[in-house]
Amino acid sequence: MSTTPSTPDSGEQVPYEASPTARWIPISFVVLFILVAYLLYAGYSSRQTIEAELSKANQRSDLLASQLEKTQQQMADLRGQLEVTSEKLGLTQEELTRARALAQNIRKEEARKDSELRAQLGQVRQESAAKIGEVATAVTGAKSDIEATKKDLEATKIKLDRTIGDLGMQSGLVARNHEELEELKRRGERNVFEFDLRKSNQAQRIGPIQVALKKVDVKKNRYTMDVVADDKRVEKKDKTLNEPIQFIVRGTRVPYEIIVYELQKDRAIGYLTTPKETAARQ
Repeated sequence: MSTTPSTPDSGEQVPYEASPTARWIPISFVVLFILVAYLLYAGYSSRQTIEAELSKANQRSDLLASQLEKTQQQMADLRGQLEVTSEKLGLTQEELTRARALAQNIRKEEARKDSELRAQLGQVRQESAAKIGEVATAVTGAKSDIEATKKDLEATKIKLDRTIGDLGMQSGLVARNHEELEELKRRGERNVFEFDLRKSNQAQRIGPIQVALKKVDVKKNRYTMDVVADDKRVEKKDKTLNEPIQFIVRGTRVPYEIIVYELQKDRAIGYLTTPKETAARQ
């Protein structure tokens, strides 16, 4: 059986402070926002690097195209010079045919290299676009995770509501499971003491009071317990799950409340809430 918080043997009541685990939600927001910022920065840096590489590749392509045009022009000039020279030197038709074939081969080789270069540039562009798409997908996924977390938090908040306790008084917010209890702690409206009680005639301390679990009926979701406060023992009989058990303690105007949200064989799990003024008075 675990109760929080513990109380010294001297009997002096010690105020309860909210559990540090309640801070996980804002911490998760901070971690997620840092992750998004990192992904955005990484995506921006990757995009800048890729764009720079594409710019350099385009410049090289333009330079090669210019060089190719100049080469072709030079080949045409050489062809004209060759024809003039051949006339002057009296070259044979066979020699002229060989010279023309050589020039044709040179043009084909230049065209092949130009085609390969353009294909490489196209591949670089495709790879760059794929990398940018991956970064964008990662950023979008992080944003989706943040939105999902926000929706989960909002859904948890909506589940918390108020009801009427066994004394006929309006209760505080009621948590029906551990997740809702964490949200209740985070709000900090009341002091919260969790407990996991085992069936026993001996009262067990929960915060500033003592409680003894006397009976558990799992099928009917009912239980009976004794509450010891102000040196008085009061039986709370046949209470149901999530029903606020209310009792007034001397020196307070707002009732203490016990809520059991889970029943097992000879076992009750729930929490005690006390008004903030109790902690201040103690």
